[in-house]
Amino acid sequence: MKRRDFAAAIAASPLAWAQSRTGPAPTPGAAPTSPVAIARCPDYGSALTPALRTLMDQLGGLSRLVRGKTVALKVNLTGAGNQRLGHSPLEHTHWTHPAVIGSLIRLMADAGARRIRILESPWQTANTVEEVMLEAGWEPRHLLNAASHASTRIEMENTNYLGQGKSYHKFTTPNGGLMFPAYYLNHSYADCDVFVSIAKLKEHATAGITMSLKNCFGITPCTIYGDGAGVDEPSPVPKGGRGAVCHGGQRQPSRIAPGELHPGSPRQGGYRVPRIVADLCAARPIHLALIDGIYSMTGGEGPWNRGVGLIKPGVLIAGANPATTDAVGAALMGFDPMASRGTAPFETCDNTLEFAEQHGIGTRDLSRIEVIGVPIAEARTPYRKARG
Repeated sequence: MKRRDFAAAIAASPLAWAQSRTGPAPTPGAAPTSPVAIARCPDYGSALTPALRTLMDQLGGLSRLVRGKTVALKVNLTGAGNQRLGHSPLEHTHWTHPAVIGSLIRLMADAGARRIRILESPWQTANTVEEVMLEAGWEPRHLLNAASHASTRIEMENTNYLGQGKSYHKFTTPNGGLMFPAYYLNHSYADCDVFVSIAKLKEHATAGITMSLKNCFGITPCTIYGDGAGVDEPSPVPKGGRGAVCHGGQRQPSRIAPGELHPGSPRQGGYRVPRIVADLCAARPIHLALIDGIYSMTGGEGPWNRGVGLIKPGVLIAGANPATTDAVGAALMGFDPMASRGTAPFETCDNTLEFAEQHGIGTRDLSRIEVIGVPIAEARTPYRKARG
């Protein structure tokens, strides 16, 4: 067998297995839709807050969403704080930029949010989110003091372990789930009224693309779903990443959480990760998706990927539905959100957007998505062409 034929056989086997288990996907027209707003923003300077305010106003305003409520912001701080692409700051490549986080906090405080909590599960550590930010050269006090109203409380929590909670919270996956029937998460994802995913506009080595949906892969605590998680009970602190449980399926999560539904399914990240992401976003719904596409990177999700490079699309994308928002984001990167395994950017993986559609989260069909602001054709920056 030739090498390319062998690779094709490996790539095709998860799809064949999935079709044998689940049958044809539901009609895409059954999934809900919601408008997505696009704004141009050349950098993280003075134009940022006005652009973000316009986006929020185009979606109906923040007040009706956050007034008097506790808001959880899941940011993307993937990898370690000392991992950089050359000399570029992390926020210019693969981390959500602090100026985007801070601007959204200010706007939410102005809209009457009572409490805003910045959440992340930093790589292999129980250190505070503040410590992780300091390692990257950020000043967390700027975010903790970003609210213009003293009545709005700003907090941070590392959700990669039990943290400040007394127990993990069970989130049951609707429709029985694609990978796990339920997920046990840090209390912060339950102790909020509004859940926001603030992502970066990136490709992903395992899942093809990563935006507001894939950002939530990181809400799984490594004390339960990590390589070094306890067998019977969660480990006290996170040990290792999610490779053994979530990517490769070499082991099951700690027994506090249910095991996977189909132990005979492919042990491949490109099969498993998209399904886990869709499960998580169905179990813990996202109320607002915001994608930082001002500066980003091509070729992968972090500087540890080979062939990555800096790119400056100069856009912000927002929507009340993470699936429709990510579908527009995929189009802005030059990809077809309706693409299947074997087609860019899903050469070796399944399309998370397809499973989000199956779960009833939202449509990926651009013909059914109203785009507000800058048209996709005018804002598109093809990532693969930029890589050469």
